[in-house]
Amino acid sequence: MSDPVIQTLTPATHDLGAFQVRRVLPARARTMVGPFIFVDQFGPAVLPAGTAMDVRPHPHINLATVTWLFGGKYAGAIDHRDSLGTFATIRPGQVNLMTAGRGIVHSERSPAAERADSQALYGMQTWLALPDGREDIDPAFEQQADLPQLEDGTTTARVIMGTLWGKTAPTTQHSQTIYAEILFAPGGAIPIDASADERAVMLVGGEASVDGVPLGLYSLAVLAPGATLKLSSNGGGRVMLLGGEAFTSKRHVWWNFVSSSRERINQAKHDWDEGRFPKVPGDEDEFIPLPEVPNTRANL
Repeated sequence: MSDPVIQTLTPATHDLGAFQVRRVLPARARTMVGPFIFVDQFGPAVLPAGTAMDVRPHPHINLATVTWLFGGKYAGAIDHRDSLGTFATIRPGQVNLMTAGRGIVHSERSPAAERADSQALYGMQTWLALPDGREDIDPAFEQQADLPQLEDGTTTARVIMGTLWGKTAPTTQHSQTIYAEILFAPGGAIPIDASADERAVMLVGGEASVDGVPLGLYSLAVLAPGATLKLSSNGGGRVMLLGGEAFTSKRHVWWNFVSSSRERINQAKHDWDEGRFPKVPGDEDEFIPLPEVPNTRANL
């Protein structure tokens, strides 16, 4: 029998003091899985009273960001503001899709009303590269809470984007995308169909395996294409499933910018440095300067 996992990527861990962020894409060994070009997992953590997450305003181009918070013991919240004038509080069970397109600026901060107490933080932020011909579309933001869910007593699967298990999420897709959270009680199992070009799973809590192959905590296991596989858990766990349409043209990543064009990224760098991006209403006083050497870069 062929191996259900064709590649395993181990994340780089960044300790931010009150919590850790684990970045598994882009990696030297692989840049993308379907449209997913950036995968960060953060927490679980409890921020002490008076401590907050404060990601100052920063820009993006030619991508869409997806923020997803886990529920349960470490359920938390994040305030999102962007240069479109959007203000939204992100909570577990809601998918938040911000399409940067030709350019957007946003900030992510702990809610002001919750800073006096300890705060939990546990979730994912991913970036989706926009497809050829649509990289510079109009920026947009949407929040979807009415997401389809599959339950069988030992497994709960929520479809965040795309179509899985015969259910389709209302979340906008710029290219064919699958994204889901799967929560297992002990003995839970669920099939993974083979319809997506590329698929991967990440164990973010507990334990689980794919066709009997154990998953490493926080590693990204890239699945064999075209194979119908089964995820299962003996003791209970939480797994993220992601993937979709394989891109045929290369994408470049530099800091918060993704594009098929190096020149487009260089223009965005210059525009941010010169203050040409729009401001974030309600969060105009701070910003993240353009780094000399970014933490994230690929194919440049």
